Amino acid sequence: MPKLSLCMIVKNEAENLRRCLDSVKGVVDEMIVMDTGSTDDTIAIAKSYGAIVPSYDWRDNFSDARNEALKYVTGDWILVLDADEELNPAIVPKMRRAMEKEENLVINLIRHEIGAIQSPYSLIARLFRRHHQVTFTRPYHSIIDDNVAILLKKEPDWKIVELPEIAIFHYGYTVDKIASLDKFERARKAMDVFYQQHPHDPYVCSKLGGLYLKIGRDKEGFKLLKHGLKCHGSNPHILYELYYHLANYYYSVEEFKQSADHFIKAIKQPILDKLKLGAYNNLGGLLYEAEKYETALSIFEKTVEIDPSYADGYYNLGLVLKQLHRLPESIKAYKKALKLNPDNPDIYQNLGVAYIVFGSYNEAIEIWQKGLQLLKDQGNVSRAEMLQETLEALGASVLKDEQ
Repeated sequence: MPKLSLCMIVKNEAENLRRCLDSVKGVVDEMIVMDTGSTDDTIAIAKSYGAIVPSYDWRDNFSDARNEALKYVTGDWILVLDADEELNPAIVPKMRRAMEKEENLVINLIRHEIGAIQSPYSLIARLFRRHHQVTFTRPYHSIIDDNVAILLKKEPDWKIVELPEIAIFHYGYTVDKIASLDKFERARKAMDVFYQQHPHDPYVCSKLGGLYLKIGRDKEGFKLLKHGLKCHGSNPHILYELYYHLANYYYSVEEFKQSADHFIKAIKQPILDKLKLGAYNNLGGLLYEAEKYETALSIFEKTVEIDPSYADGYYNLGLVLKQLHRLPESIKAYKKALKLNPDNPDIYQNLGVAYIVFGSYNEAIEIWQKGLQLLKDQGNVSRAEMLQETLEALGASVLKDEQ
């Protein structure tokens, strides 16, 4: 059985670290947790799990730090995690089988971005054989892909494989985490510097271009993404991101045909369907807004086929089925969405509307009362007041009908 090493870099991660290390306890044979300047209990927590905890002076470069941590690894294989991630225990047997194959160099893993709506899944090279030429590059999105590509030209018999199930849960992109860590600005600065040095790199064009769109610098983002298409090479993952971000840009400027065309180009890329969920969902939304309900229905059905736990997919199914006057199916879809995501007040509201149209007033009142309580708990005063007024009006109407 190959020896597996966990390799991490951390700073002030006392809040998250136990969850991460608990997820790999009994899975990895050693833990390397390199600290880059913690002032909380991070170091003590790591040592309590038996981790080796070297120190490193932070130099604004994630790859340099990760490569320094690699020097302490003694295992045959390396699993790289961040403190705000945890390993899915269900993936471990498949990981081990893949690690036992002598030809495998890299095992790409699917990461579930908890809290991300647009692109809830990503594919990352975080499990790889210890090899002196497999090291990290790029200051922010530290990846091994560049050096792996160089190695494969010299040693072409190595294999890169993918595990299609979710391997890692990532909690770093919930709204509160993004706000508290100022991730967008930190990422922009690091990628800007890299882009100035590598202006024809399609990967940084896709990442930085997409980031510019998120922070409202749309024209700069559009220019970068178009440039990325000119120098993309043949990597379908990069092509997907370029087309996907461009589609979102065209939607924002109301060029809907261009938007749909680019979502379709993104979907056609030969990558795992899970990774294309955002493009499918947004294309379905475009078709819904264009009142092409039957076509939108087929797209939203595809999203829940790809991921049966995709709450937004069921919610959108509820919307389009209601427009098609298929109310029992609409109600069923909304209820499925609600079961998967009970903290979304929009689901309560639209499920209540579907019940009203269907004539199920008591069910509508019950679900809206739950939605009202959720809105109050979330501090959404204005929406809570509007729903309260609707409930009072409906309640009066129901009482009148019953008399």
